[in-house]
Amino acid sequence: MKGKSLAWVLSAALAGTALSGMAQAEEKFVTIGTGGQTGVYYVAGQSICRFLNRGSAEHGIKCNAPASGGGVANVNGIRSGEFNFGIMQSDHQYKALNGLAPFEAEGAMSDIRAVFSLQSEVFTILARRDANIKGFDDLKGKRVNVGNPGSGQRDTLEEILAVKGWDRSAFALAAELKPAEQASALGDNNIDAMTYFVGHPNGAIQEATTTTDAVLVPVTGAEIDKLLAEKTYYTKADIPGGLYKGNDQPTPSIGGKAVLSTSAKADPEVVYQLVKSVFDNIDRFKRLHPAFADLKEEDMIKVGLTAPLHEGAERYYKERGWL
Repeated sequence: MKGKSLAWVLSAALAGTALSGMAQAEEKFVTIGTGGQTGVYYVAGQSICRFLNRGSAEHGIKCNAPASGGGVANVNGIRSGEFNFGIMQSDHQYKALNGLAPFEAEGAMSDIRAVFSLQSEVFTILARRDANIKGFDDLKGKRVNVGNPGSGQRDTLEEILAVKGWDRSAFALAAELKPAEQASALGDNNIDAMTYFVGHPNGAIQEATTTTDAVLVPVTGAEIDKLLAEKTYYTKADIPGGLYKGNDQPTPSIGGKAVLSTSAKADPEVVYQLVKSVFDNIDRFKRLHPAFADLKEEDMIKVGLTAPLHEGAERYYKERGWL
């Protein structure tokens, strides 16, 4: 009997080991490309992973959301397989789908897919008050951070420069600082103005306006109206007054939506579970950053989605009766 009992215990242990190995084999790991650690993209990616990881015991999916170079870098990361998902501007999603600059060399990314949209974003210029920059045209001859290659602000700035007939040589200095480096550079008087394409309120802008006498710069005029007419993925947008020290009035500019994107090759069940984890906890999600406070489900599944929906996301939205 002892021999039989020992054999049974060994058999059960081996079976348990085998089952454990099977469970481990079924685990799926996903990565979301975000942005700089002071930006809303990073908070969004971390928040999505937080909710998805809470259910990992049931669905076997584990998520991480490292800092990245921003929207353009996230498109390229999805294309290369470095990222399973990426957060980007709605115009970048459109440009990737259609193979437009800055994605001309790689060609159309016909398999890019939308998952849902997030916060509204505004092209933002913040300048030292003593630089006397009242509008976009006053940037000529100034020291401007144009953004690191692959960033959203860099791409949008290039489009504004093109419609004005300028290039980066119009600036006395075209710095390529990352978002986290801008505020200190402005405060140290190494640049006259910083640019950002971001949801508000934003930590980097708050830091800069707290430590430096700085003003938000309106982005308006005939050339901007022309850009809006030609590039329909942009809309008129305002930065609300009172969000930042010394900037009590609304500041007009152009904007769009942040969107979570993926590839058509992404596992539909993984996409479904990610979407479910966010929308089943949408009230808690909205409390994780002030930029999320006004999110509405009906907008998140339609507004700013400039690529086709992924089938996993579509399945969840249909289950909820939203599509």
